[in-house]
Amino acid sequence: MRLPVQPPLEPMLSKPLPAIPTDPGWLYEPKWDGFRALVFRDGDELLMQSRDLRPLDRYFPELAVALLAGLPERCVVDGEIVIAGPHGLDFEALQLRLHPAASRVNLLAERTPSSFVAWDLLALGDEDLRGVPQGERRARLEAVLGGVRPPLHLTPASRDPAVALDWFHRFEGAGLDGVMAKPLAAPYQPGKRAMAKIKHAREADCAVAGFRWHKNGPGRLIGSLLLGLYDGGGTLHHVGVTSSFTMAERAALVEELAPLRDHALDGHPWAEWASWAEGAAASGQRMPGNVSRWNRDKDLSWEALRVERVCEVGYEHLQGDRFRHGATFRRWRPDRSPRDCRYDQLEVTPPYELGRIFDVR
Repeated sequence: MRLPVQPPLEPMLSKPLPAIPTDPGWLYEPKWDGFRALVFRDGDELLMQSRDLRPLDRYFPELAVALLAGLPERCVVDGEIVIAGPHGLDFEALQLRLHPAASRVNLLAERTPSSFVAWDLLALGDEDLRGVPQGERRARLEAVLGGVRPPLHLTPASRDPAVALDWFHRFEGAGLDGVMAKPLAAPYQPGKRAMAKIKHAREADCAVAGFRWHKNGPGRLIGSLLLGLYDGGGTLHHVGVTSSFTMAERAALVEELAPLRDHALDGHPWAEWASWAEGAAASGQRMPGNVSRWNRDKDLSWEALRVERVCEVGYEHLQGDRFRHGATFRRWRPDRSPRDCRYDQLEVTPPYELGRIFDVR
């Protein structure tokens, strides 16, 4: 490729803020929950690069035709690959694409086609736009992509913090992750946390039903606690993990949790998860021993604990019946019973039609 901005290129990153900034000088956008992608196009040549500088083209073959048809002849665009499902953005469908078999990827591309949401323009023709202020880059992006058609989309943007706050609350029902805030006067800064992200923060009480050893200290360090919530029928579902511990805390947890390991599998709700895995997947029950889609060599074996302890965790949002990201450990709750850790404590976000978001300019 002969572009003024060459791959591989580190994308500009973000840092968290507790609230949407309301002082002048910000551009606000919805925060999409997908795979970050930089798209490089030079004529008939196309490259989709991930956040960690790896090519994504083989995992999303259906996007190539649309990108070649909708993007300028020579450009570099920053954005997100997403999959829209019947209930909003479907991150699990994206994860399924990371498969070594091309036949499997092609089948999924037909069944659950992806989209690309553009939000920044880094190069156009022979121009390197990274030094141009964010506000001007947005105007240039709108000029070249204002008429794109699905599966290409131009992300909504606004300079009004009231609009951003409305998006923050309404768009979560479509599976979006919060709001981005970008300084209008700032250049594009590869690898720098020069943007802000404002994400949802919630709390939940979860039953602790097991743990995994830390990769650097099996038998000496706890890696993560396995969290469970009961449904209305009394079934304990695996909803995620919390691993936000210091090394000293990981070592202390080994001794603290040791008494709960005695006879832990006697009557444990997940004792037979291995033999139940296929049936549990069919019924929708979450179990703790699934293979990692990100790293098939990762050890996901776990150790059972008697389900007697409750911890309070912070989480962002649910995807289906599972925490979308790892939960943050807050504190132990000795005053709570594991049986009281139910789904009905969680805030339910009303669904929002994803197509209405794509149509916003």
